[in-house]
This record gives sequence, structure tokens and C-alpha cells, in this order.
Amino acid sequence: MKQLILIRHAKSSWGAPLRDIDRPLTSRGIQDAHLVSSHIGNQIPKSFLVWSSIAKRASETAIIFAQNISFPVESIIFKEELYTFDERKLEQIIKSCPNDYDNLILFGHNEAITNFVNKFGNIFIDNVSTSGFVYIIFDNNSWNEIEKGVTKKVIFPSDLK
Repeated sequence: MKQLILIRHAKSSWGAPLRDIDRPLTSRGIQDAHLVSSHIGNQIPKSFLVWSSIAKRASETAIIFAQNISFPVESIIFKEELYTFDERKLEQIIKSCPNDYDNLILFGHNEAITNFVNKFGNIFIDNVSTSGFVYIIFDNNSWNEIEKGVTKKVIFPSDLK
């Protein structure tokens, strides 16, 4: 069985004239990331691999989750190819996960995340919000063979306020 947790980066700032990849989190984004990550500790598998987009907003979100879930920040693998908005690219990356790992936590971007969870999960989600957490279980032994899974849990900041 393979378990995938997708987390969309927290709310980011459009205020400064920065490249998209360099946009930081807003104060609301930081609060929402803390809020969601402090409510998911009992949802997280005991061992897992953590991948994050290299975008500043995704990496900052991953670091906040690491602090609140108590996994080492050094264990986060930052992947340039996760800076994508295309669900087909996201699917290829997830399917490339080594089969030694049954549990993957991934920090990334929309539209890729919303489209992926709607293709592979069994619950339709109109839009995975910023700081959104979606947990999908696949009845497969190989990441490369994942197909339709079961959406085990969905948590958005608005659910917790």
C-alpha cells in the first residue's frame, strides 16, 4: 500500500516585484500553515519521505510543517521539478518515488495538486486551498502503478477556523 499526502503551499505574497518562484508567505499564510500542521500530527504515518518544490512559498510551508510535526528540516528533499502547475508532470514525479518508501509527503502548487487529487482520489475537490492537506491511499505496491486511490482525509484552513 502507498500513502500520499499532498500539501499546497500556504498563501503567498504578490506585494513585492519578485519572480514567481521567489514569492514568500504572507502572515496569513504562515498562520494557516501552523494551523493545519498543528492539526494533522495524528494523520501522519510513522515514517515518510518528504519532497518540496524549490519555490520559496512551498519550501517555507514545508519547514513550518516540519517544525510542527517534528520531522527534521534536513530530511526535506527540495526538487526543482516540483515547481510545476501541470498535473501530468506531478504524476510523473510521484510515480518516480522509490518503492522503498510507502509514504510520501509532497509540498507543491496548484493547478497540479487540485487536478491530481481529482484524478487519483475518490472525492471531488473544487479547489485545494492554500495550506490544504489531502491524504490519498493507494492499494498498490509500486508508485509507478498507482491508479485511483481512496481519499482518506482533506483538511483546509477554513475547516479549522
